[in-house]
Amino acid sequence: MESFTAREVAELRKRTGAGILDCREALVACDGDLGRAEQWLREKGKISARKREDRDRAEGAVAVVVDGLVGAIAALECETDFVAKSAEFVQLVDELAAELAAGGQPALDSQSERVEKLAVALKENIAVGPTRRFEAPEGSVIGSYLHIQNGRGVNAVLVELAGGTQELAHDIAVHVAFTRPEYLSREEVPDEVLAAERRTVEAIARNEGKPEGALAKIIEGRLSGWLKERCLLEQPYVRDEKQTISELLSSHGNVELRRFAQVVVGS
Repeated sequence: MESFTAREVAELRKRTGAGILDCREALVACDGDLGRAEQWLREKGKISARKREDRDRAEGAVAVVVDGLVGAIAALECETDFVAKSAEFVQLVDELAAELAAGGQPALDSQSERVEKLAVALKENIAVGPTRRFEAPEGSVIGSYLHIQNGRGVNAVLVELAGGTQELAHDIAVHVAFTRPEYLSREEVPDEVLAAERRTVEAIARNEGKPEGALAKIIEGRLSGWLKERCLLEQPYVRDEKQTISELLSSHGNVELRRFAQVVVGS
């Protein structure tokens, strides 16, 4: 019979940052003595990951999974490029994306122990980064794109269409990877963001000495250009800049671009 409780396991984990299984092993080895168990973990090198929690995680990898009408992106963050492209790191982020696609956030959360163990094994600050998950209704198409660099994914995109084809969804996902839009349409741009940009372009125009009578037209023109850069539907298609993404969709019939998601390492 164990000489400690689940609360003591939780307390040891809080003190050390070690994984649940390591804390349990330490308490077994030390007959439930928290002080001795903490020292045991330190001697075994099991709490080194906690000491790295304040280090920047500027590197990492992303993975994307599409299974029918479900798509998911998962990112795993770390400190160095060396760790990010290691086989075990890449394998784990692939499996995290698969878990997220299959079971949603609860399934992803259930993998926390594996992430902690990898952090200890690789001696870096490793944590799950941004995630996205689409679950689309019947009649939809989910497309994806993953840009790979040095053996690991660094730029992952999901696109959901109502109608259309898998090829079209993939092509738009490739476009998103290249242009990195912030919004689907100008209707999605928050009022406060638009107002702030309007004030900025007005100040620039005034500082340039533009005539007062022309200011309104200049401001609207520059604001429109700013929106076209950031709103996916208004962007020129990278493979044919004579048409916008909206026009590309129209050329394929009654196709609607419902949403997109993008996760880029280090962004």
